[in-house]
Amino acid sequence: MANKYEDSGVSVERGYETISRIKKHIHQTINKGVMSDVGSFGSLFDLGQYNYKHPVLVSGTDGVGTKLLIAQKANKHHTIGIDLVAMCVNDIVTTGAEPLFFLDYIASGYTDPKVIEEIVEGISVGCIASGAALVGGETAEMPGMYQKKHYDLAGYVTGVVEKEKIISNEGMTKDQLIVGLASSGIHSNGYSLVRKIFFEDYHYNLEDYIEALDAKLQDVLLEPTRIYVKSILALIKEVNVTGIAHITGGGFIENIPRALKEGYSFSIDKNKVPVKPIFKVMQQLGQIEEDDMYNIFNMGIGMVVVIDKNDLEKTLTILKAFGEEPYVIGKIIESKDWELI
Repeated sequence: MANKYEDSGVSVERGYETISRIKKHIHQTINKGVMSDVGSFGSLFDLGQYNYKHPVLVSGTDGVGTKLLIAQKANKHHTIGIDLVAMCVNDIVTTGAEPLFFLDYIASGYTDPKVIEEIVEGISVGCIASGAALVGGETAEMPGMYQKKHYDLAGYVTGVVEKEKIISNEGMTKDQLIVGLASSGIHSNGYSLVRKIFFEDYHYNLEDYIEALDAKLQDVLLEPTRIYVKSILALIKEVNVTGIAHITGGGFIENIPRALKEGYSFSIDKNKVPVKPIFKVMQQLGQIEEDDMYNIFNMGIGMVVVIDKNDLEKTLTILKAFGEEPYVIGKIIESKDWELI
């Protein structure tokens, strides 16, 4: 008996429908460098359209971890696409890079064109928010590798920065200020612990309303990661920023040191951190030590910048103009050890 591809669980027709559905979302992200349309074997991008004297390309790749499992359980797939872009573009903007183009990889056990469209629509929203063009990607249907309603995502972004304007910590000095930009929530890190606390330890349902959060649990857990690109790019044009850290997995304790000059560390005043209710609820339910919370989650701060005291007023004005909620949460110290006070 002759076999067809469909007999293996892979549908060419669903693949065609998926491409047809996502094209309109991809086209909304086109910027001046895009040279090729969806479907090419390789995506062409004309860097000559950008006026850089000595362009340096900056690349990053990331995923959204087990937050995917919550999106799949809730059957809500739009915000997870925004998360995917945010995790990548927020990383590269710490160098001063302007995102140029983005690619995605979606692998599933069963290609549901409606679900893939919802994901790509979210990716497109994220790309528009960061200025990146969605120039291509891969949708892989792999029955046997993934369960029918499960999928995995990965993203890749390339940006560009003028060589002489790459963010450098060479000018970092003691007592410079650490300004934190408010997060939208948990963002996309620590969800293995989030799921353990809410679903394994306390058996919550996604639809449960939690009074301390004034919201349904799924709405808080699926709040998309904030994209900081435009506000950071605007800030570094006007202010000498000596360090930028994206507060992702590892929280404050792992990520802030990545932006610091050798011989320096940080002192954070926890009373100045706008801790969101979701973190307070998780800390109480999970009986988690406070320092451990700052070593896992963003605690309400998704990005930090290091500036001189004299630039504080200008920094706050610029960030607020771009819709950010900035807080002076600490300072640079000359030490090998960090402080949470």
